[in-house]
Amino acid sequence: MSDGARKTATKSTFHFVAGLGSGVLSAVLLQPIDLLKTRVQQSGGSHSLSAALTEIRASPSGVIPALWRGAVPSALRTGFGSAIYFTSLNSIREHAALLPLLASSSIKTVGAGAQQQHSSSLPILSNTGNLLAGAVARSFAGFILMPLTVLKVRYESSFYKYNSLAGAARDIASTEGLRGFFAGFGATAIRDAPYAGLYVLFYEQSKKRLSALYLSQNGNNSNGNGDSKSATAAGVNFASGVFSGAACSVISNPFDAVKTRIQLQPSEYHNMVHAARRMVGEEGVRALWDGLALRMSRKALSSALAWTVYEELIKRAEVTWGDGPRDRAKSSL
Repeated sequence: MSDGARKTATKSTFHFVAGLGSGVLSAVLLQPIDLLKTRVQQSGGSHSLSAALTEIRASPSGVIPALWRGAVPSALRTGFGSAIYFTSLNSIREHAALLPLLASSSIKTVGAGAQQQHSSSLPILSNTGNLLAGAVARSFAGFILMPLTVLKVRYESSFYKYNSLAGAARDIASTEGLRGFFAGFGATAIRDAPYAGLYVLFYEQSKKRLSALYLSQNGNNSNGNGDSKSATAAGVNFASGVFSGAACSVISNPFDAVKTRIQLQPSEYHNMVHAARRMVGEEGVRALWDGLALRMSRKALSSALAWTVYEELIKRAEVTWGDGPRDRAKSSL
């Protein structure tokens, strides 16, 4: 293996491990919110948050196990989904940065000092580049992880009483076949692709503006130790993640509500169009916004946590093992 190929493989490993760690952490911590969102969305709007909490409190297994029901498939899906997503996103962004149409116009003037003023160590793209990179990477990861997504949603629902992942997989395979593991993929892709694309766009723009705001208030100087600069960058990344996750959740919630219905009741909701028409016809437009507050809270926190942890791990890995942001900035000139 050549040095270049070995270096590329090592960088991909960094991104995969960082994405895996950040995804598992956010999934486990925020599983109760995700479970409550699924319960609210599963029953046509008649199942309120208070009713879902009452049902969980009455669970024979106890409140804590009930709230974290489905944590294993959720951690597997989110962990490996984040690993695949961040690895593919970084690869796409590095290749897109070589194209004039998708590269950021500011990258031509980026130097070591300027790069340090930005809270990210990732490749810098234009708005169009960020939008396309996020959408393509999320669609790719979503397709690969779709079977785990179906298992996760059904585990969280009260419609199914699965005792193990293996048992759930056998039941789906025997009753619905391979198609059952990809139920709702159309709605998922239409939900995730725009969400991820807009998220990366909003996230990068928010980081840019918050970094500029911080510099304008504190002065463009190099005072302060590395820990304080790292803490500032992490704060900028987290705040940007919260805003971007909340905004994109509002835009994509109708597709999430439709996706949940299809995955829980594929025999009643045949496809995305049929499910959306039936939900609106029987329950009104409000059905498309079921679970919005829960999803917005969960996505804002999970996205902010996952991206902040991911970027910090990547920064530390690149500083420790080389090819850090300064080297990459120089190579982009």
